[in-house]
Amino acid sequence: MNVIHAANELGNGSRKVCLAIGVFDGVHLGHQHIIRQTIADARQHDAVAMIVTFDKHPNAVVAPDRVPPQISSRSQKLRAIEALGADALLEIPFDRSFSEKTGEVFIRELVSALGKIHSICVGADFVFGRKRSGNVALLKTLGAELQFQVHGLAAVALDGQVVSSTRIREAIRAGNFDAASQMLGRPYAICGQVVLGDRIGRQLGFPTANLDVTNLILPPNGVYAASMTVAGKFYQAALNLGVRPTVASAQPQLRVEAHLLDFDGDLYGVELELEIGSKLRDERRFSSPAELREQIARDVAAVRGFG
Repeated sequence: MNVIHAANELGNGSRKVCLAIGVFDGVHLGHQHIIRQTIADARQHDAVAMIVTFDKHPNAVVAPDRVPPQISSRSQKLRAIEALGADALLEIPFDRSFSEKTGEVFIRELVSALGKIHSICVGADFVFGRKRSGNVALLKTLGAELQFQVHGLAAVALDGQVVSSTRIREAIRAGNFDAASQMLGRPYAICGQVVLGDRIGRQLGFPTANLDVTNLILPPNGVYAASMTVAGKFYQAALNLGVRPTVASAQPQLRVEAHLLDFDGDLYGVELELEIGSKLRDERRFSSPAELREQIARDVAAVRGFG
């Protein structure tokens, strides 16, 4: 999949383009419906299937106090979209200048940069542009003028309820990974780059990979069985989410730490994607490092039991 950051970088020659536009946080079943419609259009009309999205949630610029935590990392999002078969992805830098564009200006600029647009696909309730000036009605008006088709697709329902990023966040917060996975259409997983920690896990005999999960929605604190693939090899892991109450700290910070069973190597700078399974226990304070070490050993044994 060709990832670009300006529409004029596509270089599609004389081929038409079919677009799907959205934030697509989580790339859940509803998003997949929109993307698949776009790809089907493109295949039918020998066009380029291009997904148009943004490098950050628009609220990060227009309403910083209302930015929802993200379901997936950027790399997870790109992988999920590529797996559906998209040809290209336009990741627009969402900054103050871009936020000032009206919905009409945004679409006209896309048409000008891309040439012939065959179709644009969005969710039926999708709004975009300055002061939410763009919607399906505007797209249809512009489509009649600029000769592109518009698909405003209804939301996808699961068990009688609409699938939405908001519902998925609620499920993750509640630790209901089955519900989150069903709405995502794939197993729920946390993804982050391994960053330098304070090596306390190593001192206890259980070295951990500390994940940078900035801006991601997270499950309740506790210890979980997890799994991942590193360099093509499958590993089980004991995953701890919490503030480590046994470790003295003037300013406790939320940590996401994974101990990979039977792994020996350096993971600093590597991006790990951990599929989370059963919760083993809540986080709690231990009276001593020795007591904590004993409990971690029991946690690791419990994780092995899921193998």
